[in-house]
Amino acid sequence: MSAVPAHPPVLTPPSLLRASAIVVRRNLIHIKRMPELLLDVTIQPVMFVLLFAYVFGSSISVPGTNYREFLVPGIMAQTIVFSSFVVALGLTSDLDKGIVDRFKSLPIPRSTILVGRSISSLIHSSIGVSVMAVTGLLIGWRVRDGVWHAVGAFVLLLVFGFAMIWVGIWVGSIMRSVESVNGFMFTVMFPLTFVANTFAPTASMPSWLRTIAEWNPISSLTQSLRELWGNGPQAGSTAAWPLQHAEVTTVVWALLVTAVFAPLALAAFRRRSRD
Repeated sequence: MSAVPAHPPVLTPPSLLRASAIVVRRNLIHIKRMPELLLDVTIQPVMFVLLFAYVFGSSISVPGTNYREFLVPGIMAQTIVFSSFVVALGLTSDLDKGIVDRFKSLPIPRSTILVGRSISSLIHSSIGVSVMAVTGLLIGWRVRDGVWHAVGAFVLLLVFGFAMIWVGIWVGSIMRSVESVNGFMFTVMFPLTFVANTFAPTASMPSWLRTIAEWNPISSLTQSLRELWGNGPQAGSTAAWPLQHAEVTTVVWALLVTAVFAPLALAAFRRRSRD
């Protein structure tokens, strides 16, 4: 008969990094088992590229550049903005199904849930950006300003995507169902990505609409990508200040969105998880 140990083994709770990695792995396995969750970052962006490049591209003129090169940075900006959509849907689903409550019963840091969800969302969106890059190369998009500028553009995408994740956490915490998240995000995100320079130059817009579009954070992000990749002309002298200083403005917008929505998201998540 084996001897019973005098003291039970001490179980050490996992660190934030290790616990977050487990949550990320869980979310990625979920995607692996339900590949349709990747449709929004694979099929949908490719459809946008093909539709605008081959159907609408012939009727949209961009002085000084090929429209397909002008288009791809805009689609990539739209894809990374929609990372907030992914976070909101996933978080609402986890809250609704009680998965967050199960995580809270484990000896892990409470922030693990949000950190894991954020990292998996960035990975999810990065898949979309990779698909977009391959599709763009196939239709004629090229990076023309060197490796470091190209890397800088992708880093800028991830920085802006991280800011948008806080928006997604806030929406996912205040909405009570996946259906309400869908309705809210489509109502807000689609106008936000279209009233910008993502698909067409702002110069031909009515003056009031042009002002809105040029101060839209997505416009400065898109302009930054075009300048860093060499895919479009520099902003003209009549353009608004954010487009003439696109990279700086994009970083400022990312910091501002994070500063505003991170506290709101954390407070809303705490309230929702206590319900």
